[in-house]
Amino acid sequence: MLPNEKPLPASIGAALVRRVAMISDHASPLAAPGSIDSGGQNVYVAHLARELALSGCQVDIFTRRDSMVNAQVVQWGERIRVIHVPAGPAHHVPKEDLLPYMDAFARFVSAFARRQDSSYDIVHANFFMSGMVAQRLRQELGLPFVITFHALDQVRRKAQGAADAFPNARLGIERALMRDASRIIAECPQDLQDMVQLYGANPARIDIAPCGFDPQELWPVTARLARQRLRLPGARFIVLQLGRIVPRKGIDTVVRSLALLRRRYGIDALLLVVGGEGGAQQADTAELGRLRTLACALDVSGDVLFLGRQARAQLRYFYSAADVFVTTPWYEPFGITPVEAMACARPVIGAAVGGIKSTVVDGSTGFLVPARDPQAVAERLAQLHSNPELASNMGDEGMRRAFQYFTWRTVARQVAAIYATAAGVASLPSQLTS
Repeated sequence: MLPNEKPLPASIGAALVRRVAMISDHASPLAAPGSIDSGGQNVYVAHLARELALSGCQVDIFTRRDSMVNAQVVQWGERIRVIHVPAGPAHHVPKEDLLPYMDAFARFVSAFARRQDSSYDIVHANFFMSGMVAQRLRQELGLPFVITFHALDQVRRKAQGAADAFPNARLGIERALMRDASRIIAECPQDLQDMVQLYGANPARIDIAPCGFDPQELWPVTARLARQRLRLPGARFIVLQLGRIVPRKGIDTVVRSLALLRRRYGIDALLLVVGGEGGAQQADTAELGRLRTLACALDVSGDVLFLGRQARAQLRYFYSAADVFVTTPWYEPFGITPVEAMACARPVIGAAVGGIKSTVVDGSTGFLVPARDPQAVAERLAQLHSNPELASNMGDEGMRRAFQYFTWRTVARQVAAIYATAAGVASLPSQLTS
């Protein structure tokens, strides 16, 4: 066990909550992260559930059935069930179009909960539509609920404008949920600030608990070994961008910075873009096609490898093979990938938005830059290229920070304490406060 990995007490399930209903309307823990509607929320739900189950909790995860081949109830490891809810057609539906199906979703979950031998102690809603389901469970069964929004309508619309396709009703729903929830979980200080300033939420009812990474999945590998495994050039300066291929992730900023790096600084770099709908032979989505066209126009198409979605077990090799990890979204509620890169001892250049502002320590674990500013990214890339010792020190400092504050076990301990407050438990066991 790593030095900062204190086990979640076995008594937590009995002392605080024994049964958790986790609602994740569009983001199944069984889905492979990296596709259009599968990202940080899927990872959050999966890993939080696993840690709670290891502590002795029984966790039921309710997610919408999006395939006819899915069994309704899947036993997913010890003490975790994934329940596929029949709400809408049994195929993929963009999350922006799911609101009309939430009434059916809520009816099913309420009926399912009534049939159980014992009641749930807490409901944890993930995303605003899941919050609507949790509201129904509170009204009909008296169950307390907490909510992690993962994204906020007001902030998304500021960043995306007309490109935001969620219905206008979302804003009012989020406001009602901030009034009704037993507790609200903000993923970072910026998230809390947005809820208070843009929604008038009561800060006394908001707790901060970040996202995390799994130390059994991500750790540093030597760059030489990682590059050999991935068949990447051993001596080239490699930049990694990893995440969903959608406009708000700002991947075009990284591509533009690569062209500037060559033109202004004479640095021959290779950009790896990991994420998307499939492997390296993936069919182009509109955004992927746009990025390929941009790389061609900037004369860097031979220096940008679009590698598609990769297995989670491979990610530590991609992070470790890179000299630096870059992520420049316009809007990011938290951003798990910077933490994952830090866990693999890589310096991070990140846009100064959302949770990235609180995970990346500017000048210590990497650099914060303005969103949509390829010149700033190129300047920092050149600085790290010219100073390998600085890059190495930043990577080491990032790894220490990741293992101290951002393991899923640490996150689960914080969330368990929030559950206790929401469920009306007067005090925490001494193990949790040590």
